[in-house]
Amino acid sequence: MLTAVWSMRRLGLRDLRLQLRTKPRRANFPVVARLGGSSDADCYSQIFVFCQYAAVGDLNSPRLILDLGANVGYASAYFLSRFPSAKVLAVEPDPENFEICGKNLAPYGERATALHGAVWSRRSRLALSRSSGDGREWAIQVRENEGDSSEEAVEAWDVPGLLQMAGAEYVDLLKVDIERGELELFGSGCEAWLPRVRNICIELHGADCERVFLDALRGYDYDLSTGGELTICRNLRRRG
Repeated sequence: MLTAVWSMRRLGLRDLRLQLRTKPRRANFPVVARLGGSSDADCYSQIFVFCQYAAVGDLNSPRLILDLGANVGYASAYFLSRFPSAKVLAVEPDPENFEICGKNLAPYGERATALHGAVWSRRSRLALSRSSGDGREWAIQVRENEGDSSEEAVEAWDVPGLLQMAGAEYVDLLKVDIERGELELFGSGCEAWLPRVRNICIELHGADCERVFLDALRGYDYDLSTGGELTICRNLRRRG
């Protein structure tokens, strides 16, 4: 079913954006996708058609999944449908993406929490950047706010704060797709919370991001694999 909705665009203007509501075979409930050149269709294909996250679909009854860089919630919807006992905390910094994410996760009730925010190495307030990648919704980045009050800003959380919010001691699956924010997330302070993570599924955006991430895991043994754009580290355990 097609529905026409008004949405605030990046230039502060309003334009009519069509949305498609459709039921993926691999999700329990319908999801919404924006049309008109949005990245939603590509993201939908990655997750529901090409099954990007099938590589972690055999995890043993995960209880908590942190979806960092949730975009419009498709990965979260896939996880919630695949793992009926799991709860998901989906974190997304862009307000338009977050609005759609909330719609897509609402049918899952208390099992899903959508948080408008970013993830960082510490609690902070960050600026949104819309000029990276292909310039579409799935490429939005966050960076340190340089004090310009005119910049669009968003609250940032660290992983311990997210775990506290979820009321959990451990995260069974840490899904990370934060457009080079992994440099900050795994570059400083991660030794305090990595022991509380059991599995990681991450999209790394460049060789420098890969180096920082793998260096953060030097003190751990894990089962490493890749699938498409994803790096998967299963069964994290401290050496010794």
